[in-house]
Amino acid sequence: MWCKSECDKSHCKSSFKIVHSDTLTTQKLLTAASILASRDKDLARILSEYGPPPLWKRPQGFPTLVRIILEQQVSLASAASIYNRLLNVIDPFRPAGFIAVGEAGFRSLGVTRQKASYLIQLAEQLEHKKLRLSAVARMDDKEAKLMLMDIKGIGSWSADIYLLMAICRADIWPAGDLALATSLMELKRLRQRPTEDRLHRMAEIWRPYRAVAARMLWQYYLAKRGKG
Repeated sequence: MWCKSECDKSHCKSSFKIVHSDTLTTQKLLTAASILASRDKDLARILSEYGPPPLWKRPQGFPTLVRIILEQQVSLASAASIYNRLLNVIDPFRPAGFIAVGEAGFRSLGVTRQKASYLIQLAEQLEHKKLRLSAVARMDDKEAKLMLMDIKGIGSWSADIYLLMAICRADIWPAGDLALATSLMELKRLRQRPTEDRLHRMAEIWRPYRAVAARMLWQYYLAKRGKG
């Protein structure tokens, strides 16, 4: 049901060299979206109907990881509400401040017991220099993801979202993202939502810009639901 958009390997290789880089900028995002559209008719339709995707860049660092943990398995609106509540209460909004709040304090602010534990452990890892996000930003994709996933509460999806949005890596593919799976099911007219394994297989044709394809699919998902 989905279009492989296979092309001559030598032609694909030369085309992708145009903007190949580990890190996306707005200009590289625009160029990569055009390249992907030339390889996949469905992505071409997204680009034609909705224009280039947003970069959706988030700041690197502790606050963004906090927000990503809060976003696990809940709506973005719900996570944003709790995040803003933490911003208003925790001062300083740094690892030491989170450790001082403690699990009971987070529970009183509406954070689940599990996520409270994750936030405190993340804060402790950073405060005691067991995790250095500046070092993570210099690692290659695989090393960076493994380093992040070594922290309890940061799984594959959370690590992917941090690398994709905060560090703006070009070829990250968050196959565990429900919106991506839903978008592909609708866009490719599949009978059911694809599994993570199938999502990985489907995304192979978009290397080395799978993170750009993900942005285009999120753009499609939001537009179809009237969220801009």
